[in-house]
Amino acid sequence: MVLTVKIALAVVSVLLVLVVLLQSGKSAGLSGAIGGGAEHLVGKAKARGIDAVLHKLTTVLATLFMILTLTVGYFIK
Repeated sequence: MVLTVKIALAVVSVLLVLVVLLQSGKSAGLSGAIGGGAEHLVGKAKARGIDAVLHKLTTVLATLFMILTLTVGYFIK
């Protein structure tokens, strides 16, 4: 049981990293950070297409990561 949870945690971790790296950047770089890049923080722009799918997948994988990490911690204790 513990080995299965640890393997699942490793797989979810790798998938989470890959999905985060596949997402497109939201900022305009250094110039956006210095001179008015705050509109992307408070803007109402929704992700569309593949970005929306990647965003939802990131949320699901992050939730699974948290649950699996707590489970492994419980078993180690």
